[in-house]
Amino acid sequence: MIIGGPGSGKSTLATRMGAALGLPVYHMDCEVFWLPGWQERAKDDQRRQIERIAALDAWVFEGNNSSSFSLREARADMLVWLDVPLWLRLVRVIRRSVRQNGQTRADMARDCPERLSMLPDFLWFILSTARSGRRTQGAFFDATRLMRYRLRSVSEVEAFVAGLGRCT
Repeated sequence: MIIGGPGSGKSTLATRMGAALGLPVYHMDCEVFWLPGWQERAKDDQRRQIERIAALDAWVFEGNNSSSFSLREARADMLVWLDVPLWLRLVRVIRRSVRQNGQTRADMARDCPERLSMLPDFLWFILSTARSGRRTQGAFFDATRLMRYRLRSVSEVEAFVAGLGRCT
């Protein structure tokens, strides 16, 4: 189970973990939150999707839907919190938006392309939820029973991924 704010590297880490451990990868934005064409999935359907994925035998499931933390925790073996600096998250989101403008990311629902016109609202969301999101993630991290890793820098993420190769 991977959590962290927007731009923290959840999707990238999930993909790398899935490859290193031979596990299927699920992205909250792709499988749960968005439908094609930037249509938000109904809340009850989101919950069903989370329950369906969490019930699978094995997975790497990334996303920061805090209302589903306990549901995913009940089925997870490990929690990774990407607690990287806000400035890095903002740089990554801007870079991603510019580089992939007009393209749909692999971790996003079909026909949900990056749009520069959406960037100001997304940056405002990141800035306005940074403290509360970090507080929520930190409280969950501190209370979990899971094996847990709090990664605060690119070098810590790289060391963590390198260590995964020794797990297989």
